[in-house]
Amino acid sequence: MIEEQRKDFLECERSRVFCLLMISSGLLGAFTYSIRGGVFCNAQTGNVVLISMALGNGDWKGAAYYLIPITAYGLGAAATELLPGLVKKAGLLRWDTMLVGFEVLVTLFLGFLPETAPYHISQVAINFICSMQFNTFRRAEGFPMATTFCTNHICQIGISLAKGLKKKDKIFFTKCRRHLEMLFMFITGAVTGTVLCGLFLGKAIFFGSFLLFIVFIDLLHADLTKEKGMLGRVPEGH
Repeated sequence: MIEEQRKDFLECERSRVFCLLMISSGLLGAFTYSIRGGVFCNAQTGNVVLISMALGNGDWKGAAYYLIPITAYGLGAAATELLPGLVKKAGLLRWDTMLVGFEVLVTLFLGFLPETAPYHISQVAINFICSMQFNTFRRAEGFPMATTFCTNHICQIGISLAKGLKKKDKIFFTKCRRHLEMLFMFITGAVTGTVLCGLFLGKAIFFGSFLLFIVFIDLLHADLTKEKGMLGRVPEGH
């Protein structure tokens, strides 16, 4: 069942927040694959395939190489199960806000690294924050959404379109449109990231920092004003 649309969503559940996160994730995906070692840091299916191929070819060193981003991704997910409770007890800001602020700092740090720095630094850091983001931002205004990869968005576009045509229910067309928006945002970020990486190499990640900073300011403002009394409220999907 698809939930009815409401107007009292938390700021961290707003579609505009998810759109900016999708653009930044597309950029990070292009960044790590094009100039930071040819690995996928937004999700791990590609890396699992690559490590499996390395094992099949007897390339133990290559397999160990892909184990690094996979492990970092798992640790990021674990962190999101342990840290939000501590943040909630502090009662200062929402976990979502602090996470995006942390992402800003991480991407700024990576942008200032010299081009000669080991790729592992960028891979581990981006895998870690992408995993944390994926496990934190789960629903955009009632619709299940992922902010770091596109597989489910593509599936949901097809599913929603088919159901909309079959059941003649506009909610499915709305869902289809939302997933199309997310896919477009990711592609926009990846295209932009590819162009910027070609022009500025590692400094291209600063554009991702800028987008994340906008999200951080938006969430911070909500925490300190209209949602100040709702810091303990859990977003949908958790």
